[in-house]
Amino acid sequence: MLLHKGETLFVQGGTGDLFHVKSGLLKIVRVHEDGSPFLVNIIVEGETIPHHSLLSPMPYHGTAVALVTSEIERISPSEWYEELKRNPSKSMEIALQLQSKLRMMQQRIDQLTEVAPIDKLRRLQEWFHRYIAPHQITDILTQEEIGQLIGLRRETVNRLLRSQAER
Repeated sequence: MLLHKGETLFVQGGTGDLFHVKSGLLKIVRVHEDGSPFLVNIIVEGETIPHHSLLSPMPYHGTAVALVTSEIERISPSEWYEELKRNPSKSMEIALQLQSKLRMMQQRIDQLTEVAPIDKLRRLQEWFHRYIAPHQITDILTQEEIGQLIGLRRETVNRLLRSQAER
């Protein structure tokens, strides 16, 4: 299936299929009780989501939205879990995928532990370049979303990006 920028793949709290991202980028947004969205994850090409349902089903933790046009393969949960029972090597494949995602998230945590705001932004830009090139971060995410990923206010992100552009 083809998902265009801004289209929703699944909604927080729902249940259903798993999905493999053949190409493109998705964001996972968690909606708080007051209705405000918070960007919690970026899903890149090659990932199968939702991660927390790869071994057993659970409701969707957030809402998945396409950041760019993305090709998505729908996976039937019953077929997925049945294949896990029949083929133990599939569990190793899932473990390796989760390990890769964990390492990616550890790098994201490193961004948050930087003290200086400019270092947080620089680390996120490096992470983005490593996993999401050739896209530029500002072409994909809003300043508000960038701030959510690194724990900064949108105004601070705006000031830092302007400062970088001036250099």
